Amino acid sequence: MRTELVTSLKRQATRLLSEIKDSKEPILITQHGVPSAYLVDVETYEALQRRMSLLEGIARGEKAVEEGRTLSHAHAKKRMARWLK
Repeated sequence: MRTELVTSLKRQATRLLSEIKDSKEPILITQHGVPSAYLVDVETYEALQRRMSLLEGIARGEKAVEEGRTLSHAHAKKRMARWLK
């Protein structure tokens, strides 16, 4: 992964955005030598958001199982029948 100064982003935003679109490689933006942001292309960002949403759903499901908040197959089928009409 590349690192760029925030001043480079200010001066060369169009070039950097074009490179990100082509390479799909994120760029770490630093300000005063400290990491401050990642610059990523839209497709990568949206894919990361979908993955995060899926992982959060899995985590909620695992927590529900740990807490005993589960249903039998028959009960779940009965509840889902309302949605499938």
